[in-house]
Amino acid sequence: MRTLMLMRHGKSDWDVGVPNDHARPLAPRGVLSAERMGEVLRQMDLVPDLVISSTATRARSTAELARITGGWDTRLVLEDSLYGASVSETLSVAARLGSGHERVMLVGHQPTWSMTVHHLTGARVAMRTATVADIELPISEWSQIGDAHGTLVALLQPRHFVT
Repeated sequence: MRTLMLMRHGKSDWDVGVPNDHARPLAPRGVLSAERMGEVLRQMDLVPDLVISSTATRARSTAELARITGGWDTRLVLEDSLYGASVSETLSVAARLGSGHERVMLVGHQPTWSMTVHHLTGARVAMRTATVADIELPISEWSQIGDAHGTLVALLQPRHFVT
């Protein structure tokens, strides 16, 4: 059994002068949501073994804030291909993991995240900012993820948790 967690980046700040979408930072609300989800996942004993994040500023910041505030002893890997990725590109990132990690979190973007949840589970979900989808997959190796049909165990939204 493997568990894939998909976390959408926190609310981004559209009012800052950045050169492109990739550089757009988190808004103050996005920072708070990322921190809240880090704590919630620790409290629920859902801390991932590995976090792989899009290199976009808002995604990377979300991953870093969740890890730091949640007190996770988890390695963060930046993956450029998650920015603008399709479902198949997202699954290929997970497929390259091998067998060393049982619970992996990918931090990235819409609409790919809700499409990936649907592809893996058949569920249609609203992946609002900083939402985490927790998906159990009946596979022994990450290389099997392309053909896997999993179960959506939890859909956690920061607005449902008060700190």
